[in-house]
Amino acid sequence: MLSKLLLVGAGGFIGAILRYGISQWINKRTASALPVATLFVNILGSFVLGLITGLDLSTLWVLFAGTGILGAFTTFSTFKLESVQLHFKKNWKTFVLYTVLSYTLGIALAWSGFHLGKLF
Repeated sequence: MLSKLLLVGAGGFIGAILRYGISQWINKRTASALPVATLFVNILGSFVLGLITGLDLSTLWVLFAGTGILGAFTTFSTFKLESVQLHFKKNWKTFVLYTVLSYTLGIALAWSGFHLGKLF
């Protein structure tokens, strides 16, 4: 049990650092009302989690990479907060675009990753 907790924790440490670094890098290069950094990490994470699931890896790899790294890398709470902020700012077009892209691309890429993983 302790080894599983350590795997998730180590993965979470890596995922949080990756998310922060990638988000900083994207935010320095884009000026948009659309939260591009959060959208990017969430759809990338959806694809990779689908891939990991499709590859049918061992439980330890799923705990480390899926639960740990990708659990910290992706951020549903930030997506929701940014959506609410766009709503309160009455930035309707960006709000709808962000919501539709997040859900549609997230599901489509998770599905694609899963099926790609099954090929291997």
